[in-house]
Amino acid sequence: MSSVKQNQQQPSCHTLFSLRGSLLTLAILTLLSFTYLSLKYTTPSSQVSSSVGKLVDAGRDEKLEDDDGDEFGDVYHLPRVFKLNFAEMEKRFKVYIYPDGDSKTFYQTPRKLTGKYASEGYFFQNIRESRFRTLDPEQAHLFFIPISCHKMRGKGTTYENMTIIVQNYVESLISKYPYWNRTLGADHFFVTCHDVGVRATEGLPLLVKNSIRAVCSPSYDVGFIPHKDVALPQVLQPFALPAGGNDVENRTSLGFWAGHRNSKIRVILARVWENDTELDISNNRISRATGHLVYQKRFYRSKFCICPGGSQVNSARIADSIHYGCIPVILSNYYDLPFNDILDWRKFAVVLKENDVYQLKQILKKISQAEFVVLHNNLVKIQKHFQWNSPPVRYDAFHMVMYDLWLRHHTIQY
Repeated sequence: MSSVKQNQQQPSCHTLFSLRGSLLTLAILTLLSFTYLSLKYTTPSSQVSSSVGKLVDAGRDEKLEDDDGDEFGDVYHLPRVFKLNFAEMEKRFKVYIYPDGDSKTFYQTPRKLTGKYASEGYFFQNIRESRFRTLDPEQAHLFFIPISCHKMRGKGTTYENMTIIVQNYVESLISKYPYWNRTLGADHFFVTCHDVGVRATEGLPLLVKNSIRAVCSPSYDVGFIPHKDVALPQVLQPFALPAGGNDVENRTSLGFWAGHRNSKIRVILARVWENDTELDISNNRISRATGHLVYQKRFYRSKFCICPGGSQVNSARIADSIHYGCIPVILSNYYDLPFNDILDWRKFAVVLKENDVYQLKQILKKISQAEFVVLHNNLVKIQKHFQWNSPPVRYDAFHMVMYDLWLRHHTIQY
């Protein structure tokens, strides 16, 4: 009789140990993936130069390459983990795409691949062309809700009506398919590089709170949750000129910014530094009448390109700076930078608080030429991550967004 009881208890014990093992494995994966999720902004200005100074010895680190010769250095938080997890993502990751909404309201593919919201268009096109798409929802790790509101905005639709249209569309998916209710939408995501898309989802609290949002405007005041959501890079493509790089001798200007004063930090930046002889700060955007591509050519001549937030915390200027080989100087009190949990931005950018604008020149001048060269070389290494392609190319912006989504899918298993 006792032996029968033991046999009856064994399956439950094995199940318990198996469950504990699975939970432990998941916890370790999550800990490794998100150890460096949030970039800290608590570094005082006086410590910026000493922090950057540590980069000079970066070249001594062990080089890690994949089969294609791509090098993984210390520009990544965990280069070996990134290399292995990326390869695993390429083999396994599957996404199911829900059918598009009403063609009279939703902007159907192919979408526009130019302008400051090109990132959204590229993602919609890339996901359909990629190996990650599956037509079998039972194989999917995540479910993509193709919400795009450009066409609604172009038709003059009010925000209130946009909210209703999006709400009706998502609720129709919830009622028609069983997948949302399995996790209350935690394994669903949508992508928008326009603040219109963010506002149009406000009528669906469960979508905002539960689903993964890949957005170009990661402002915390609209409910952006860093460990859940993804900061989509805003890339203004096509670039007018080729990528900069290995050209430090041509960069004679200390710092550059030109743009509209549509935020408090931009007003202060222009007021404090527009008459400075070492910083090239323009009160307004550079007029085309001054010459062909004058704005873009300024990036080539500058060591540092100032990137203050505008009406939103994000800016296409960051991706421009990276493309043209100019070290981006992030001036923001909060900004979940694109691929922040993968890339160590301090290795190829200067991250400051808004109040540091008053000591901007002093901070930049404390960065030695040797430190600048290392920053510049690191910047060239990560340029491929901020480039969209069609069809997508390994390690480009699309694959980096997919990798961010791959990391997050591990944390939402129910």
